[in-house]
Amino acid sequence: MQRLLLLGDEAIAQGALDAGLSGIYAYPGTPSTEITEFVQNSKQARQDHIHSTWSANEKTAMETALGMSYAGKRTMVCMKHVGLNVAADPFVNSAITGANGGLIIVAADDPSMHSSQNEQDSRFFGKFAMVPILEPVDQQEAYDMVHYGYDFSEQHKIPVLLRITTRLAHSRAGVKRKDPRKQNDLKLPEDLRQFVLLPAIARKRYRNLLKAQELFIQESETSSFNKYMDGPDKSLGIIVCGIAYNYLLENYPDRNVPYPVLKIGQYPLPVKMIERMYSDCKEILVLEDGYPVVEESLKGLLGKGLKVKGRLDGTVPRDGELNPNIVAVALGMEDTFGLPVPSIMVNRPPSLCSGCPHIDSFKALNEVLALLPKGRVFSDIGCYTLGALKPYEAINSCVDMGASITMAKGAADAGLIPSVAVIGDSTFTHSGMTGLLDAVNDKSPVTIFILDNGTTAMTGGQDSPAFGKIEAICKGMGVEEGHIHVLRPLKKFHEENVRIINEELIYPGVSVIIPRRECIVTIDKRMRDKFKNAEAPV
Repeated sequence: MQRLLLLGDEAIAQGALDAGLSGIYAYPGTPSTEITEFVQNSKQARQDHIHSTWSANEKTAMETALGMSYAGKRTMVCMKHVGLNVAADPFVNSAITGANGGLIIVAADDPSMHSSQNEQDSRFFGKFAMVPILEPVDQQEAYDMVHYGYDFSEQHKIPVLLRITTRLAHSRAGVKRKDPRKQNDLKLPEDLRQFVLLPAIARKRYRNLLKAQELFIQESETSSFNKYMDGPDKSLGIIVCGIAYNYLLENYPDRNVPYPVLKIGQYPLPVKMIERMYSDCKEILVLEDGYPVVEESLKGLLGKGLKVKGRLDGTVPRDGELNPNIVAVALGMEDTFGLPVPSIMVNRPPSLCSGCPHIDSFKALNEVLALLPKGRVFSDIGCYTLGALKPYEAINSCVDMGASITMAKGAADAGLIPSVAVIGDSTFTHSGMTGLLDAVNDKSPVTIFILDNGTTAMTGGQDSPAFGKIEAICKGMGVEEGHIHVLRPLKKFHEENVRIINEELIYPGVSVIIPRRECIVTIDKRMRDKFKNAEAPV
């Protein structure tokens, strides 16, 4: 079959296409975004009429995917690790409803927080929900695991969580494709009460989920993704999870590790393999990219009779992603990290693009707030979060998607008046609308800036679910029409914008200000595409 050079994200997408995918649902979030984009740009996907539009948020994506699974089709839902928080309600309950058509949830974790607020490990969510978890070591395994995951999901009627990390998502390797499989036919569940989680039904299905755990463990024991490799030196046994296996092998160029190694790519943990290592070895070192999920589990499985080393005892740093040097140090090898970076070399902080509409928005807001005590602007997650940095230093919070409006409301309830929220157009429809409704219902004295650049800019310029709808949404939620203002964030309108902001800050109720100008990056892309199409031969 064809061999392709693919990112880890792309390998997952191609695997889904070849495994009979019917629909993929997601909200863009690095490092998961390229999975859905690959499908959207795929000729194969267009020919097979695969549904691949962006959802308003991860919760709606998860629920829509569950609906497609209900109808018997193979579906995938993709998100970054913090997106799984948003999707947690349907995700956890989907373990109890079970699946009909194959259902894979891809969670892309971000150790070292390259573009995230935290380092959380999605394996905890999978363990909490009691669903099988797959964790690939490389791009080929990522591709193969998608095929295996769909078969497993349909065989056992259970959703499957596929967990990757940033390095795998955004690195390339050769992938050998399988023969494409046709999509499933429409087929409803044999038990039409399967997805009805009334307590009497849910209790029964939960007991079935508990009974299935032993079967899932048996599947892990025989899985080709879990492999025990013996070694002559029994002073140490090494358990490696997912991509960590690569970091181990990089310290042994001949790929001949002298210690017994247990490579784990499928969960629940293969208990018998772990017991073998426990009986053979004096100590166990756990290498996992993320939280000490396996390390903590071992302490419960093995008791206190064997020393387990890893992130919890400091053998491996408690935070950040793994690399070959960290693994070398954990193995007692030479530290080859290199010399410290000279002080003359400084990081260049990220900044708003030249010509970004948010620049004029922050300049106007800062001018209005200059005479007030600082610390009253609550922001959200997007390009505009860079307004926290110099030269603007215009915002005071960034916690999670949608928190700007609700935090501003809480601060106003506490007496911090005026309180200002700054949120983007896509983030507003993702998680901001419910907070706006709370503010309207309480008649809170908050001024809400919805920075509308017409796209989901931070993750690459995907279509914004809010496009052309913001004023209607705000009006429909009860914001008085006279306190909904659309501004042009340009230097020539600065004085007018300052005047409107001033007036709304003293209004003792909810006001919405919408600075609207297209993202400079999407303008550039649109113009290049326009000229490219104009120059194309007829």
